[in-house]
Parts: sequence; C-alpha cells; structure tokens
Amino acid sequence: MKSRLTRRRVLSASSAFVAAGSLASCMPKTATNNARTDEPVKKDTAMPDPHISTQPLVIAHRGAPGYLPEHTAKGYDLAIRMGADYIEPDLVFTKDGHLIVRHDHYLSTTTNVADHPEFADRKTVKDGHEGEDWFSEDFTLAEIKTLRARQAFETRSHTADDKFDILTFTEVITLAHARISLQGSQIGIYPETKLPSYFAALGYDFESALLEELSRVGWGQPGSPVFIQSFEDGILRSLRSKTELPLIMLLESADGVDMQDIATYADGIGPSKALLANKDGSSTGFIEAAHAQGLKVHPWTFRSDMLPDVFANAQAEFDFFFDLGVDGVFTDFANDARASLLARAARSG
Repeated sequence: MKSRLTRRRVLSASSAFVAAGSLASCMPKTATNNARTDEPVKKDTAMPDPHISTQPLVIAHRGAPGYLPEHTAKGYDLAIRMGADYIEPDLVFTKDGHLIVRHDHYLSTTTNVADHPEFADRKTVKDGHEGEDWFSEDFTLAEIKTLRARQAFETRSHTADDKFDILTFTEVITLAHARISLQGSQIGIYPETKLPSYFAALGYDFESALLEELSRVGWGQPGSPVFIQSFEDGILRSLRSKTELPLIMLLESADGVDMQDIATYADGIGPSKALLANKDGSSTGFIEAAHAQGLKVHPWTFRSDMLPDVFANAQAEFDFFFDLGVDGVFTDFANDARASLLARAARSG
C-alpha cells in the first residue's frame, strides 16, 4: 500500500459493493499573492444559505477529469456547464508561498514537468513518496506557470494534454465568482488543504493563507458558498475557532471514527463511498450515525468509467447512494450526477 503522500489508491470495499476513488490528506508559509484587480464581492444578506439544499449537491471532483486534465480552468468551466454546484480545488504550496491547485504536491503524474530539461535537477526523493519526483514546494509560482497540465489517468483521453496552465487558488476563486450554476445559484468552491502537517513542518501556514484569500473576496463569513475539507483533523480543529465556514472531515476508513467527536469541530464528513454500504446493499449505518450528529455526508469518488460491477450504469450507482441518503457526491462526471438528479425529479413528478 502506498503512503498517503502517493497518488490515492483505488479502495476496495470489504463489500464487493463499491470500489472507491481518490482524495488525500493534507496542512501548511504564506507569501504575498499576485497583483489582483478583482474587487471583493459584496454579500447579499438576504441570500439563502448555499449549504442548504433540497437535493444532494453535485461536487465537481478536481473539475471534470473524466474529460479534461484535472484542476484546469477549462475543466472547471466544463463541470459547471454540466451541472456542478461546487468545484473542488486541491491546494498545495509553491516554494514562494503561493497556493496552487494540484491534487498532489508531486508533479510528475499531472504535469509535463519531466519534459522541462531546466528542471531536471529538481527531481528528488522525499519521505512519504515512492521514488524520485518533482515537488511543488521546490518551484516558484513563476516556474510552476511554465508547466502544463496532463490527464492523470492513462485510460482517459489525453488529447488536451499540455494545453492548460496550472492554476492558483486566486484564479479558481475568480473563475467561480463569475459563474452561476444551472440551478441559478452562485457556483461554490470546496477547497481541500493537502498535507497540512507536512507543509506546516516546512514553515507554511495553511490556515492563514486559506482564510486570508477567502476573506479578500468576501467569502470568509457564514453563508459564503464555501466548504473546507481535510483528511487531517488537526487543521479542522484549529480552523473551527477561526471561521464559521462549514468544515468537512474526510474519511478513508471507519476505524476509530467517532461521529460525536467529529461534530465538535466539523459540519460534515467526506467518506469513501466504500464505507456506506454492506455487501448485500444495505446501509452500514455510517450515514445515519453522521446525520444523528447533524453532520452532512459527501462521499467520494464517483467515476462513471470505473463503475463497480454491481451497477449497470452511472445513474444506477448515483441512484443507489442518493437512496441511501447522502447529501452530496464528489464526482469526476458532474453531468452524470446531474442527469441522475433530473431523472429522479422527473419520476417524482
């Protein structure tokens, strides 16, 4: 089994029912961000809380990686046009303290860094990662901007490889600000703090970098279209005293999970979908236990091209988990999740 610092392995449920997908852990030095000309957003206090929905949220996991390289402007834009409510930027640091959007701090699998001879000497070995690689914290933002994104999955289309640059968190927020969902609401963001303890040991302050950026654009107060997630409870416990934005504890295993404790510092959980169903299709009780503590449940990761054998198609999988009672889904295929919700609405009249 690879370390958490390596690309997220595909989980197999103790049930043959569900195979899970991705996301990883994460914490935190902040530098001054790029020059910015966008004005802070003025919040309308009469707006409804974007976190309250009558149907499950569609969360665009890394954008639209089923079709385009992950965490790219075109990928996020496509996910929004396909029906996403929220887009998910995974955050890591550059050498000069900027937050950029990559699923991992190692760069070989999602960028063309190996094709840059000027960076050959940056390849190195680091604890927690198997073999040599290039790491975000060894590059300045200017250097990162010379790289281009690539599709992370070999079995998916690579026709858009090397066409899109690497985004900063600032750029993702700007993109989201400008877009309204198909449902007529402000597109939200669902940032994940990647490897917060690791980055803290290097002197980076994830909490300040994240909250300052959100506050700058007026998305730091309750009612802003933001969820903050992490696999590490430490940063969430600390953030609880610093923000009223909803916090989500990501869970890869059910071992030692205490919903009552999680409810003291988080507003929801993001479990592997493998934790939610028994082999016979019944609920494991995980969702019910979370709901009993007032916690939202947003499982990951739904991939229409990597369906568990038990499901005939993507809609069947989404329907199953919607029937179980999840409050949202992380998916590489926002269009399939939205189609399933629309079909359910049509069936209910």
